[in-house]
Amino acid sequence: MDTNSPTPVGAYYQEHHVAGKRLGRSFLEDVRKQMFSSWIGKGKSVLDLGGRDGRLTRHFLEGNRVVLGDIDRAALARAKQNYAIETVEVNLNDPLPFDSDGYDVVVMAEVLEHLPYPKITLSEVKRVLRKGGEFIGSIPLAYHLMDRWKVLRGKKVAIAGDPTHLQFFKYDEILSVLSSSFRVAEVRVLKGGKKAERWPRLFARDIAFRCVKE
Repeated sequence: MDTNSPTPVGAYYQEHHVAGKRLGRSFLEDVRKQMFSSWIGKGKSVLDLGGRDGRLTRHFLEGNRVVLGDIDRAALARAKQNYAIETVEVNLNDPLPFDSDGYDVVVMAEVLEHLPYPKITLSEVKRVLRKGGEFIGSIPLAYHLMDRWKVLRGKKVAIAGDPTHLQFFKYDEILSVLSSSFRVAEVRVLKGGKKAERWPRLFARDIAFRCVKE
């Protein structure tokens, strides 16, 4: 048996994301690069999980020791070639191949929605973080008013037409999931307009979060 072959979930992800189909792109890069760089700061050991080809990762390389983990070998090769990022092939559905208490910051940007068992992955994220370390990232939300209107019209809920999305979190639901492992220190609306900033439960379509391991 080939122990290096991807799990069925990993193979499905690779089928839709390798071969350069989504390389060189980063959702709301200008907004997230400033936000994440500010949250991370300098002099940190950072683990970016699901960072693909390093398009976003590159913005918080300076002054930090950064490791990028992803299942997509083509993306990892591109990250190493273009930005000289240290990379590790990682399947987020398996135990993480990193020491406990090894990182100051773990980043997962637009990743949790792709995982079949996010709470298990979050327990691994907590394990590899040092006490007081921060878990930051972003995630698309479902069941905002636009999605509810789709359901009323008999349509399926889908986020950006991506078949690798396995989770469809409501605003309160993702906060509950994060709170099961961390203290949620900050949440910011990335997509949804001004109404979403005032009423995130109804209008937020994507949020960024900063959590702390206590």
